[in-house]
Amino acid sequence: MITRVIATALLLTASAASFALDIKPYSAQALSAEQQAGKPVTLHFHADWCPTCRAQDKVLQQWQGDASVPGTLLVVDYDKEKELRKQLGVRTQSTLIAYRGSVEKARVAGETDADKLRAALLSAN
Repeated sequence: MITRVIATALLLTASAASFALDIKPYSAQALSAEQQAGKPVTLHFHADWCPTCRAQDKVLQQWQGDASVPGTLLVVDYDKEKELRKQLGVRTQSTLIAYRGSVEKARVAGETDADKLRAALLSAN
């Protein structure tokens, strides 16, 4: 009986983790896979030299692995991904764009308030 309880608890933990926020570097392949699967995915246009980006990163990192903020956060190098910025109309670093599949659900720029960042991420669920 105890073995079943432990197995069930491990299964629930693994299941919750699979829906928890996953933060990883941007790649076109990762974005495409998440969008084709219809999953919530957010792009974070980040620059290492940007103090607003660093403040956002502190907030977002707190939610990594948190099942209350499900989805994938792809961190885009603002300085290197010029074509993607142009394609998506991103004019400033510290921009987050949340998608459900390929449909844009939210866009925020320069925002560091945790509640507003959470709302943007959750809009894609």
